[in-house]
Amino acid sequence: MRNTIASTLPHWWLMSCFSVLLLTTHSAAHEDIVKDVTNGVKYDYTKFYNFTNQLVSNIRRLGQEPLKDGISAKKQIFILGGQSNMAGRGAIINGVVPVDNTPDPFKVFRLNAQLKWEVARDPLHDGIDLGKKCGVGPGMSFANSVKTQLGVIGLVPCARGGTSIKQWEKGGEDGYYDNMIKRARAAAEVGGGGGEIKALIWYQGESDTSYLNDAENYKGRLEKLVQNVRTDLNMPSLPILQVIIESADGPLKDEVIKQQKAFKMPNVVKVDSNGLGLNDDKIHLNTEAQVQLGKWLADAYLNNFA
Repeated sequence: MRNTIASTLPHWWLMSCFSVLLLTTHSAAHEDIVKDVTNGVKYDYTKFYNFTNQLVSNIRRLGQEPLKDGISAKKQIFILGGQSNMAGRGAIINGVVPVDNTPDPFKVFRLNAQLKWEVARDPLHDGIDLGKKCGVGPGMSFANSVKTQLGVIGLVPCARGGTSIKQWEKGGEDGYYDNMIKRARAAAEVGGGGGEIKALIWYQGESDTSYLNDAENYKGRLEKLVQNVRTDLNMPSLPILQVIIESADGPLKDEVIKQQKAFKMPNVVKVDSNGLGLNDDKIHLNTEAQVQLGKWLADAYLNNFA
């Protein structure tokens, strides 16, 4: 029997729950920050109000629909692939992440390294981009920007810092491509609280700017990557959101950008990161830029594929 609450619930019951939430929020607001139990990440109280509003919204709907466990709900799945700027190197300053990246335990989840769903929170690539210090990437602001229209979101982080596109070849010795496909398939399995794969978000290319052979062959390698992903996932029209790079590891940035812009396949939409702010290393997008990029990616998806 489904766990439901009848629509005839007395108004005083709902109002009591609402009052408790307001009192809880008021008390927490006097502490400038609220500490998250995972990774010691802290969220400012504005973010906590955001979170509470989501709780109130769900309570309002209790009388109209069954209670749902978000982790077991069908998800709209997005694969996050590429290198470090996808994995996220935006600073989490003093343990605080941006309000736009608020975890949503009802609607936004990530597939962890053990192929299990859990509530998504920055750093999304923790345990995935091994040996690297991960931070804020575009994933959380993307998910929070599309969830209202799409429903429950499942993020599948797969990016690996410092990788060239050649390292993402199918069957490559590093196994990055094969692991991405394995994770995507696991995410879609209904028995594990899966759902429907909606797109691959690809942000990579900085590591192909050092040598002319790599830069000039970027377009062809990207075409092959997309073909392989679509074939191996049995999704010939899988949407691709491709980020045009803003920074570079070497001197051939302009050539790689030229190759990225020349790349054309059906159901590919490009988002240009030109002009977004960088960290002091001049390679990685800063926190504010990552949040903005996530919103641009969300707009691109909703305007072209939703």
